Amino acid sequence: MADIRVPKLNDNDTEYLIVQWLVEDGRPVGAGDPVAVLETSKAADELEAEESGYLHHAAALNTWIAPGAVLARVTSQPVPPAGEAGAAPALSSAVPAPAVTSPASPETAVTSPASPETAVPVSAVAESTIPQAPVPGNPVLGTGASGAGASDIEPVVTDPARAAMEELGVSHDQVTALGLRVVRRSDVEALAGHRSGAPAVSRAEAPARRGPRTPDADDTAGTHRLSRVQRAVARAVTTSHDTIPAAYTVMKFEVGPLLERARGLTREVRRPVGLVELFVQAVAGLHPRFPLFFASIDGDEARPAEAPYIGVTFDMGEGLYVPVVRDTGSLRGIADTLMRYRLAATEGDFREQDLAGATIAVTLHTDADIVLAIPLIFPGTVCALAITSPQRELVLGEDGAVTARTVANIGLAYDHRLINGRDASRFLAALRSELES
Repeated sequence: MADIRVPKLNDNDTEYLIVQWLVEDGRPVGAGDPVAVLETSKAADELEAEESGYLHHAAALNTWIAPGAVLARVTSQPVPPAGEAGAAPALSSAVPAPAVTSPASPETAVTSPASPETAVPVSAVAESTIPQAPVPGNPVLGTGASGAGASDIEPVVTDPARAAMEELGVSHDQVTALGLRVVRRSDVEALAGHRSGAPAVSRAEAPARRGPRTPDADDTAGTHRLSRVQRAVARAVTTSHDTIPAAYTVMKFEVGPLLERARGLTREVRRPVGLVELFVQAVAGLHPRFPLFFASIDGDEARPAEAPYIGVTFDMGEGLYVPVVRDTGSLRGIADTLMRYRLAATEGDFREQDLAGATIAVTLHTDADIVLAIPLIFPGTVCALAITSPQRELVLGEDGAVTARTVANIGLAYDHRLINGRDASRFLAALRSELES
């Protein structure tokens, strides 16, 4: 018998929601087969079986489970050992139940459905799984499964699926009629394609969100509930400000030649190349000379990273994400990775492994006229670089003639416990040289 335990998927959450079983209880499973989908505050990940056998659920659908807890067990026999599996029976309905939210040890981490007496406020439940109150005229917050042909099953609708419902004009009744326990974005896109008679919209072809976001149910009551992604951002910001004494240094870079170089490289590598691709490559190139800038702090010790994993901020309207570029060996590889992340950011469709492990962050503030931005230092790192919008400015040449150039303010926020202002200035100067080389 082999246990399938929940790994630690990120540093933000203490528990994850079981949103889908991919293998039914008691069914055969092969080594490497995905068995369940867990939803974290920013992504959804599949867990796999490490051995072949028969899968026995040890936790119920739509309950919360902590890292280290047993999710399922794989046995050599179809019948589970007495008292081993089925510790948390599956719910009879797919409607998510409020969960007991007290921190759990690995042994007791699976939270059980709450009784009416122990139910917690809905704010303790992942937003994507909260049954929405009827809101007239709101295609996302529909009226449930009462329509003709609707299934009796109230589905769990993931955040990306809800976003697709807004984009494609698909109602809650329509997705309920699919009869699925978990509705994902691909299901909504397929439904939209089927309804119009057109081919289903592929992930890459999905249109960008049009117009302002439809307000949540609480918006209509004069309040605004933080989205699931924004709550994760709030935790990171709060932890950063509570634990990291930050300082900031900014330096002006002439970026006109870089922009011209990027245009040439775009043609050369046949991938979109801009300032962010060039900065990611240059920052990674400084790792051997400035190892402490890629370190983490543990008490009075700094632990340098073995490799420069560059986190890059993306906010395409679905929330702030910081996916990580691990392979910085080639500009083409960096461009490929960042293009994939841009597509994922439009849909909020990241995997946890995309978002974990940054050793330094590059934050983008390139909307027009942004001249200064001070980024937070993400917990677990000691530096965050800020790239602002390129600006044209007049400059007096050595010959006294007035000319124009394109510049951007490049800032470095740093943990002052480890890095001092002189070191920050040296890092920025070296970065400028790296970019000019």
